Amino acid sequence: MTDREEKLKQLCNDYAEKTAIDPHLYEKYAVKRGLRNADGSGVVVGLTNICCVHGYMLSEGEKHPIPGQLIYRGYDINDLVNGKTRDGRYGFEETAYLLLLGHLPDKQQLEDFKKLVTHFRELPQYFEEDVILRTPSTNIMNKMAQSVLALYSYDKAPEDKSTESEMLKAVSVISRLPAIMVTAYQAMRRYVHNESMIMHPINRDESLAESILSTLRDDREYTKDEARLLDLCLMLHAEHGGGNNSTFTCRCVTSSGTDAYSTYAAAISSLKGPRHGGANIKVMEMLECVEKNVKNWEDDGEVADFLNRILAKEENDRSGLIYGMGHAVYTLSDPRALILKKAAMELAAGTEVEPEFRLLDRIERLTPELFSKARGDIKTMCANVDMYSGLVYKMLGIPTDMYTALFACARMPGWCAHRMEELQNGKRIMRPAYKTLSVNKKYIPLDQR
Repeated sequence: MTDREEKLKQLCNDYAEKTAIDPHLYEKYAVKRGLRNADGSGVVVGLTNICCVHGYMLSEGEKHPIPGQLIYRGYDINDLVNGKTRDGRYGFEETAYLLLLGHLPDKQQLEDFKKLVTHFRELPQYFEEDVILRTPSTNIMNKMAQSVLALYSYDKAPEDKSTESEMLKAVSVISRLPAIMVTAYQAMRRYVHNESMIMHPINRDESLAESILSTLRDDREYTKDEARLLDLCLMLHAEHGGGNNSTFTCRCVTSSGTDAYSTYAAAISSLKGPRHGGANIKVMEMLECVEKNVKNWEDDGEVADFLNRILAKEENDRSGLIYGMGHAVYTLSDPRALILKKAAMELAAGTEVEPEFRLLDRIERLTPELFSKARGDIKTMCANVDMYSGLVYKMLGIPTDMYTALFACARMPGWCAHRMEELQNGKRIMRPAYKTLSVNKKYIPLDQR
């Protein structure tokens, strides 16, 4: 160990010794860690018309599990998905319109909105070269956050917070983020992985989901079923209430009065975290571990034995967690997981990934009982959308590095809607309180310490 490394280690030891907080003090002072109440429900900090995430009923202070509901601007996600499926069309652009404007568009309004989105899909001149390709990143989410911040410099009125200006910023960022994502991936591919970098021009006749597959794939080829499945993923991830970490970050940063680009970059940075948007990657890592260590994927007993070893912190990342299971709000079911699982299983039937979907289904079915026995916890547990989204992306040939980035592209309409709502109705900077535990000390001169 070098002298510098030794000194750094000592600094860290000093920090740990002098700054630790006794965990029992959180209970003593009734601190709502994670802004959650003792029963796990979120602390109410605002009002919203944008989204309702409903997973249980409260009766006489007790939670009663119910099938999960996800409602965008008053419309059940199942109805929105069924509507676009019945018509055989893409639904993400319509979903973005609904979240931003508060109502479903008619045919002409939707067509006009699509044209506006398409207009902004291409990045500003030389943006790829100057902002992305010159400084490639080992993480696409970091490059996306940096790139969104850089868009500030290409806006003639970046500090204008009028409704018209904010709406224009919202549409432009929603439109441009997928192109930023794909370009950042291609740069990583070339400069980090030493592979060929292939840059395709934007096809303005494609939907956003089609455009992602078209610009990502070397041969630009994709099937309609693949594009519609990706479009479904984007719809399901577009919004999830004001309390999730990245959306709360978006509203909190907005309340300070800062600009739109700083706000959206902060939301992307929040989503990057493995406790939030990176969860589907953890599911895929866990699935790979199960696949390598379980010989017969169709054997309930063998799969259950290995899951028990995961719960006992003996396998996978030794966290004791079965990723993709459980949710802060949903109890009996996560509607997003149900919708995505059904659509994905239909497309996977007869392909090489079908056994993997069946294995995930078995993990989902076995986990609640195993978790209850291992933890002595009888709470209702369901699979969340992350259980299946990672495998869906794998089936679509999307690189793991892009999983969370796709989540960000999908969630941008929700973030934009919440920023605009906060600007219109919030009116106060968010400023929660922290209880101070430090005591007053008498200053000691340096030569007397």
